Amino acid sequence: MREGAGKGAGDVIEGYCHCGRIGWSLAAGPPWLTRCNCSYCRRSGALWAHASPRDVTLHGDPADTIRYVHGEQTLAFVSCRHCGCTTHWEGVDIARHPERGERMAVNAATAEPADIANLRVRRFDGAVSWEFLD
Repeated sequence: MREGAGKGAGDVIEGYCHCGRIGWSLAAGPPWLTRCNCSYCRRSGALWAHASPRDVTLHGDPADTIRYVHGEQTLAFVSCRHCGCTTHWEGVDIARHPERGERMAVNAATAEPADIANLRVRRFDGAVSWEFLD
């Protein structure tokens, strides 16, 4: 891909935390990215690329991460223990709720800007309505 051209649906995208210890690769670029306004996402500045866990490869030592579970406790935000960047979220309590294992998202804000430049950003109201605002 030509430098600065950006990537789109179907392209591999990678992202890493600030210090580079924790990262991810997404096998197929998403059709869009999601900007959520829930209490966590608006504070972290995350830009989510939702995917099946089968399409995501995580990089780094899990001992270098911290997991934060809040609210309804259906997902865990995963951040680097060293630099604090949130790299992704995962479904929790998969043993009792197998459907939660089929969803996750990686923080596309940790990818190179040129790699996500061509992807549409949708606004999601995770604070009130749980609906897309576009």
